Amino acid sequence: MSAGSVFAGRRRNLIELTGHEPILTREFHTVESTLSLANVSRQIIVPLFSRLRTSRGQANPLPSYQELRRLGEVFPAPWGGYLVTSHRLCHQVLRDRSWRVPDLHWRLSQDDAARWSSPASRQMAASLPMLNPPDHTMMRKSLGNIFDRHALARLRPFIEDTADRLTGRFFEEAREGSAEFCSIVADELPVITIGQWMGLPEADHGLLRTLTHDQVHTQELFPSRSQLALSDAATAQLRQYFTEVVRERRNRPGEDPISSWLRAWDSIEPDRARADAAVHSLALFMILAALETTSHVLSASVRLLADRPHEWEWLRRHPEDVPGAVEETLRYDAPIHMISRVASRDCEVGGVLVREGEMVQLMTGAAHHDPEHYADPHVFDIHRAQAHLSFGGGIHYCLGNALARLEATALLNSLLKRDARPRISAPPRWEPRIAFRRMTSLQLALG
Repeated sequence: MSAGSVFAGRRRNLIELTGHEPILTREFHTVESTLSLANVSRQIIVPLFSRLRTSRGQANPLPSYQELRRLGEVFPAPWGGYLVTSHRLCHQVLRDRSWRVPDLHWRLSQDDAARWSSPASRQMAASLPMLNPPDHTMMRKSLGNIFDRHALARLRPFIEDTADRLTGRFFEEAREGSAEFCSIVADELPVITIGQWMGLPEADHGLLRTLTHDQVHTQELFPSRSQLALSDAATAQLRQYFTEVVRERRNRPGEDPISSWLRAWDSIEPDRARADAAVHSLALFMILAALETTSHVLSASVRLLADRPHEWEWLRRHPEDVPGAVEETLRYDAPIHMISRVASRDCEVGGVLVREGEMVQLMTGAAHHDPEHYADPHVFDIHRAQAHLSFGGGIHYCLGNALARLEATALLNSLLKRDARPRISAPPRWEPRIAFRRMTSLQLALG
């Protein structure tokens, strides 16, 4: 069988999976291991990912993850590259500095320009999570330790007050019967927090939230052309918005982070246009990183606890255990269920040869329920004291992890000190994605 016929087979697999003509790359150059599991790929993996890519599949992805783990720790994906399902190997790849993120150089080397060279994809490639050393080293150094304990101590009163205000609004509406938690609280707290920190006008928060939801499509596993067009349009608006913000801070600097980054880049980059471009990329990255993922952590923690009244009452009596509940939420239902890495050289992962330039997709959502690593992984246990992979690892460990934890802790504390306990009054609704989790509706009543 020729490589061309294998590529055609991958296209058929993706049409089955997505329901549309796929945006497909030929970034994977070896086909031997793919051929060895061709039938398994078509008969098992494609239906599994088709299921995961629906709202119903997102409502409970754990059965699909269990089926994926049965196929092994690492195996070829029918669309190319490899899927990694075990905690052991996901952790190993994330911490190994020889693995790279799919940066601009890698994206421009792919045949499919519509997918990897789109404006949204190129913008993501310029952001901190998609940079490799030495570019990543310079960009990261310019940020400094932005969320150290002193910065968090300054933010904590504002976050706690905002959480109290938002939960108060939620309880007022819920007393009329039920209220939708995501739009009232979970989507609001992150954008208010990061907007306050960056000095962005409150009137712009709604626009930034909407654009962030639209932009994330370019980071998904199988974006359609219409989704990429939506992502490109959102990226263009975000680029214009932050170009104006950087220009305004350049003209009227203050004590905000954007002004601080301008001063840092002016000290290392003599070209002012290049310095402004770097700060623009940082500001855009902060919004994209802070909203979508944190919103999920907030809604997921409330969903999981509202469904478990014994744990809710325990936390009410033992608020010191709230951080543990946040950590278990991050394990049980992380905001990102798939992370991509690219091999910088020929190597082995779990005994499988991965060639230089090939991609592995780390199924961290499956790894967080790996029974080889976690006892009773299907149980939501707020007393579990084990680390997770929700913030990545190595040099790309999430910069805002402490801020996300602070927001989630403040929110749960605010809810727990109220007399009434929320309960789920209608099935939650989910965005049909694979990598980035997003609950679009969490209807709660007061029990």
